[in-house]
Amino acid sequence: MRVCPAHRALAPLACALALALPAAQAADKEPVGFTHKDWGLQCDNTRACRAVGYQSEAGDSEPVSIRLTREAGPDAPVLVDLQVSSEKATPPSLNLQVGKLALSGLAGEIPRVPASQVAPLLQELLKNEEATVTAGKDRWVLSLAGASAVLLKMDEAQGRVGTPGALVRRGNKAEASVLGPVPAPVLNAVRPLPERKADAALAKPLLAAIDRKDVSERCNGDAPQTADVQVHRLTERKVLLSIPCAMGAYNFGGLHWLANDRPPYQPQLLDAEGEFDAADGSIRSSMKGRGIGDCWSMQEWHFDGRSFVLTGESGDSLCRGFAGGAWQLPARTSKVVLPTNPVSRKP
Repeated sequence: MRVCPAHRALAPLACALALALPAAQAADKEPVGFTHKDWGLQCDNTRACRAVGYQSEAGDSEPVSIRLTREAGPDAPVLVDLQVSSEKATPPSLNLQVGKLALSGLAGEIPRVPASQVAPLLQELLKNEEATVTAGKDRWVLSLAGASAVLLKMDEAQGRVGTPGALVRRGNKAEASVLGPVPAPVLNAVRPLPERKADAALAKPLLAAIDRKDVSERCNGDAPQTADVQVHRLTERKVLLSIPCAMGAYNFGGLHWLANDRPPYQPQLLDAEGEFDAADGSIRSSMKGRGIGDCWSMQEWHFDGRSFVLTGESGDSLCRGFAGGAWQLPARTSKVVLPTNPVSRKP
């Protein structure tokens, strides 16, 4: 999988979407991302897909978003959720109007459309230019520009085009021909060893062994200092060198090297950029797409005894004014098994 450098100040998943595979390759295990106008799509490595739409960036509506979630496999249902943002308190319920369809009393902070109303809702989403969401006197306008293209891409990614269950281009192909789900990969993680008294003394020689100019370029011009360096014990002979790092204008993370604990140290710079957690041997990264913090990208790696493996990846499809981001759409998910505690990782 081609990975965007996490230290660059990019909109969440914008780089990943630009690297998305063409439709002809969408049936493999790689994540599929796509955006068009006011809608975006992210299908993860299990072929589960999530499509999201927002208000028009050119309009004056407060933030509003809809999410359509569909697992892979024949006859999989579509789950539809709504979300709005306002300076007022969260409304107890929402009303949704799309073309001829009116749904009222959708309750909850993130209300879900009743299953019985999903099919007529999908028909209206594809026929109209916008939908309105109301709560009392408050009104939000959801743009449907890009919905058809994004939902077609979802059908392609799941092998539904031409089947009765397709969202856009239905046909008479057998529903059984739809691509099935791909099991999430299993990673048997290794817990780091307790630190040793002599580990801290490794900071100076390890720092001398890395390319400090490269670190400065990656860390927004900041040169690494010995006092900033941390050394974590991973195995009997391997340690992790960690350096805090200012990445771009408004992101902060860390760079990491896997190294021997004695000469030759041979430090190897890892793709994993973020904060190391010694409790479970993970590195987690959380990056803003832009300074106001309305969209984020997240990644997670785990140590397998030899290196750090990317086990989770997610982000917002578009930056549209939701504080903290509207949705986290998984691009990669894994089942991480620790020696005494199996956990499922979906960032």
